[in-house]
Order: sequence, then C-alpha cells, then structure tokens
Amino acid sequence: MSRSLSSLAQQAIFAESTGEVFLLLLTISHASLSPSIRVVNNLQDITSGGNLFLAFPFQITLPQDRDDQPPKMKLSIDNVDRTIVTAVRTLTSPPTITLDVVLASQPNTIEASFPGFTLRNTTYDALTVEGNLALEDVSNEPYPKDSFIPSLAGGLF
Repeated sequence: MSRSLSSLAQQAIFAESTGEVFLLLLTISHASLSPSIRVVNNLQDITSGGNLFLAFPFQITLPQDRDDQPPKMKLSIDNVDRTIVTAVRTLTSPPTITLDVVLASQPNTIEASFPGFTLRNTTYDALTVEGNLALEDVSNEPYPKDSFIPSLAGGLF
C-alpha cells in the first residue's frame, strides 16, 4: 500500500542525514474516557490538530508480516503517571487506539495514520502498562451474512 508523504517527510527519509524528527502520537479513546488520553513519545508536549499531546514515554513493537494472522502490535507505556493505569482499571471494554506519525517541525500534517486498533490483554505493574494492539479479525466472519432460506428469501423458492 502506498502512502503519500509531505515533501518535507520525503526529503527527511531520503536524506543522508537530517534534523527532522518523526513523532508518534497515541490517542486512547473510549466512551468512558472524556477527554481521550493523548500522548507523544517526545520530551516536550505537542499540539496537533488542535489537540494537546502530553510528552510521555512509550514504545510500540511493530507487527510481524504474516499472512495467517491479523497484525498485532505491542504497546508499552511507562507508568510514571496514574492516569493511564487508572483508566485501564476502570474501563469495562477495550479502548480504541489511534497511532499517527508526524514531523516535529509540522505536527499538524499527519504523515501516516493507523486507526482502529483495540488495546487488549492489558497488564500493569509499578513500572509499565502493557497490552496488545489488534485489529478486528474479519477473516472468520461468515459470508454472506444471511442464509438464503424460504423464510428469508421466499422469492427464490
């Protein structure tokens, strides 16, 4: 799948050396969370799209490229603030995660966006909050959705 990047991002990627910094913006959303939790893996807070992303250390382990299973990423957030662990404890269903990639010099231009992940299998201790980010596995859904039986499609019989 091809992505269209800004000219500045393309120059930074193809340059031998660059002063540009790519940042990951993480948004944790849930109906019970108001407002959503927004963090950036940076040493300074960043405003992107009118939303303030708090500087917060986290790591994303990218998925393996496999055909037999949907992609899964691992998220590990440092437990330096009680906000995230409190949210994890109180939520009754998995939150939705969106990961955006921006340049520090132009944070309002999203270079790549990865929406629709859910945070599952969450664990936490005094140092970190960890969980798996997974997309909904639609490959096992029945197709077509309905069965063509006389009570549903009488005109066929």
